[in-house]
Amino acid sequence: MTSSARPILNRRLAEFGTTIFAEMSALAVSTGAINLGQGFPDTDGPEEIREAAVRALRDGRGNQYPPGPGVPELRTAVVEHQRRRYDLSYDPDTEVLVTAGATEAIAASLLALLEPGDEVVALEPYYDSYAACIAMAGGKRVPVTLRPYGSSFRLDLDELRDAVTDRTRLLLINTPHNPTGTVLSREELTAIAELAVERDLLVVTDEVYEHLVFDGAEHVPLASLPGMRDRTVTIGSAGKTFSYTGWKVGWVTAAPELVMAVRSAKQYLTYVSAGPFQYAVAEALALPDTYFSAFREDMRAKRDLLAAGLAEAGFGVFRPAGTYFITTDIRPLGHGDGFAFCRALPERAGVVAIPNAVFYDHREAGAPFVRFAFCKRTEVLADAAERLRKAFAH
Repeated sequence: MTSSARPILNRRLAEFGTTIFAEMSALAVSTGAINLGQGFPDTDGPEEIREAAVRALRDGRGNQYPPGPGVPELRTAVVEHQRRRYDLSYDPDTEVLVTAGATEAIAASLLALLEPGDEVVALEPYYDSYAACIAMAGGKRVPVTLRPYGSSFRLDLDELRDAVTDRTRLLLINTPHNPTGTVLSREELTAIAELAVERDLLVVTDEVYEHLVFDGAEHVPLASLPGMRDRTVTIGSAGKTFSYTGWKVGWVTAAPELVMAVRSAKQYLTYVSAGPFQYAVAEALALPDTYFSAFREDMRAKRDLLAAGLAEAGFGVFRPAGTYFITTDIRPLGHGDGFAFCRALPERAGVVAIPNAVFYDHREAGAPFVRFAFCKRTEVLADAAERLRKAFAH
């Protein structure tokens, strides 16, 4: 232990302690509560993809360091996926980079593209690693808050435009959006694209929930809009689409100079990762459209089941158009402090959730909102819904 008065943790990370996910998952274990807090499935993805990973292991593919940019099979599969789904064309050798999940892709992108003092405009509430990665890069985050509007959260485009200054370097966009479930419309994304072009901004866009959009919503990659391909770093991930979150396989697609910049940072983080799993994910991306549509419909049905249970228990429910999270308002239950509510919920109802305030710079804006994950087995969601009804319904 140092005897110096100087804090051990550097000032950029001083505001970031143990994550709320660790705290709430520990509560789930200690109380035996159903964990609808952290966003991971409780079943594995397609059996044939798991077997593809086993086959790669047995065949000795990826058991040693894979190529720095990722194995060619996966880079080619990512390119084909973008072409088939969105008519986006990329070069697998110069415009794709495989990462240790989307989290590393975000970190490497921000570390590579920001100079100390650069401003980053991000949509609040945001995935907690955004704030930490901006801080590690020496940037300054400028939140633009998605606000409740009817049964969903919406972006105020005027507020977004006003947030951009001469010091703004980059927009950090997430659609489908975690935690609110908002899917930005083509019109909204077109306005964002026009702003980026007008102000000559880079954009990092987190699209890991691209295959989880419901009720006719459309996922539009920002890079597909006019003027955006060469200024956009698009981040994708296998974990959310194929339910193998522990494999940590993500990727970046972008113009060659952007990929080279991100790789310059990434190579000093993990260097490489997930060798055998990269081959399996390459096969997963080539699954027929029937897999993706069945996966989406299964998750939509789970959303509807949990949303109905939450509404019957008395929560205000914001119906997500994407992702696998439901944001709720606890004020109809007579509560306004999401932290206190979530810390008491395991004992009161036998269910774990996450207070949305952890995703806000403006904690007061997120205070009455609580997030539940519905990427669980149907019987688990039904049990959780029943527990919540018994605890709160009158």
